Amino acid sequence: MIRTWIVKVLTVLSLAALVSVAVPGISTDTMSARAQTQAQTQSQPQKQLPTHLEAIGSSSEMWRAVRGGISGETGLKDPKAGTLVQSEGDNLRAVRNGPISEYGGWLLLASVVLIAIFFAIRGRIKIDAGPSGRTVERFNGLERFTHWLTAVSFIVLALTGLNLLYGKLVLLPVLGPSLFATLTAWGKYAHNYIAFAFMLGVLMMLVLWIRHNIPTLNDLKWLAVGGGLFSKGVHPPAAKFNAGQKIIFWAVILGGGSISFSGLCLLLPFEIYPFAGTFAVLNHLGFDLPTQLTPLQETQLALLWHGVVALILIAVIIGHIYIGSLGMEGALDAMTHGQVDVNWAHEHHSIWLDEVEEKRASGHAD
Repeated sequence: MIRTWIVKVLTVLSLAALVSVAVPGISTDTMSARAQTQAQTQSQPQKQLPTHLEAIGSSSEMWRAVRGGISGETGLKDPKAGTLVQSEGDNLRAVRNGPISEYGGWLLLASVVLIAIFFAIRGRIKIDAGPSGRTVERFNGLERFTHWLTAVSFIVLALTGLNLLYGKLVLLPVLGPSLFATLTAWGKYAHNYIAFAFMLGVLMMLVLWIRHNIPTLNDLKWLAVGGGLFSKGVHPPAAKFNAGQKIIFWAVILGGGSISFSGLCLLLPFEIYPFAGTFAVLNHLGFDLPTQLTPLQETQLALLWHGVVALILIAVIIGHIYIGSLGMEGALDAMTHGQVDVNWAHEHHSIWLDEVEEKRASGHAD
């Protein structure tokens, strides 16, 4: 019994001795490893800022330089990646969400208000002699197809484009984030692809109608009396297209062509650079515009130009839609079934009607 207790006591003392020796050894090794690590860390050279940034000075100055658009080198193939912050983006956002949105909104509102005032004063422009019951073909099937291809695609482009500019202010509070995001996403797809239908329509209009839209002296006479739009019983002579319609035609051709080209610049970003060359030409005329533009700046300018021209063209087309539908009796018939009343044609396009009747009498088609 006593022997057993003696063995147990000796065993405990032996274990205690081993622990007392092992623990200081572990602590010493750990402290030694830490000391070696710190020494190696201190002996390693500290990483320095790139030379062109080190020269700037403090870190706050460095980030101000980065914020200002300073460029460096990168291992990526895209050279634009060397610019960490592209400061012109703020300028783009400020102009697009500021003057373009504000003045564009006022322009669209003014066009609607002026049309409403004109309609309240003048009313619908009637056929003064009344319908004759006889019709004459004004536009054939191909011409009507071209018109509606261009018109419908433009309306879709206008609505989806206006949503990108004003949707967050007008539609988002009404529809909510989820529905608005879905609508905008599908609208963007529609805008990108239906744009090609609009381009085709503009090209077809140019081919079909350019010969009828060359300005003549009769256009000055038409403009001198406001086309008879402001006075009942006044009907200046006009060919197939009067001066007002010629203005619309060239607005669509030039404005539509311009937004089509700028749209291609946006569909193919960093691939088309129209502004540097254009600015160089304008500088020969006395302007002082920058000609050293980055691909990103070219795309940003294309976005701004696209929006400005589109807003102006939308305002013009609003007036065209009014006068071609509600504003004038018999005008819409020309683009629905292609036939117009003879009295309407005599009052608004007398020169063209005389030519048609002369060809009809001689047996020639229009």
